[in-house]
Amino acid sequence: MRSSQESLMKRRMISAIILFVVTLVAMLVFVGLYIDETKRTQETYYVQYMANLSHVSDDVASYLDAEGDKDFRYVRLISDMSSANSFAFLLDRLSEDRKKTVNELNACIMRYPEQMRAEDKLTELKTAVDDIRDGLDNGYEEAQALVDSIDKLGH
Repeated sequence: MRSSQESLMKRRMISAIILFVVTLVAMLVFVGLYIDETKRTQETYYVQYMANLSHVSDDVASYLDAEGDKDFRYVRLISDMSSANSFAFLLDRLSEDRKKTVNELNACIMRYPEQMRAEDKLTELKTAVDDIRDGLDNGYEEAQALVDSIDKLGH
């Protein structure tokens, strides 16, 4: 009687150990897949962020070269900058300071169009955005300098 209880307990212990190992392997696979998907999602966000910055640069060039409907071109600029701002906040690779700079730049474009429509401001914006797209650290510094140059008390 005692040996049958011992063999039953051994079988249960072996089953529990096998179940534990299988569960551990499944959990490790799940964690690995989650990390891989997170990296892919972050890469997709980064590609979209860069694409929107490219559109912002193109919009500025189009605005500066335009002879006609500048209001429509400025609205496109606002739209693309807002989209870039949204993707910036989803990126883990951007520091909080850089996210803040992109957000402030977006706010300046929307809130102070009279100042931002000036040719020198738009040229500064295009230079900053192009430098950010090229991966230059000074692009964010240029963008912050542009934000700091805006008179936030006036229109």
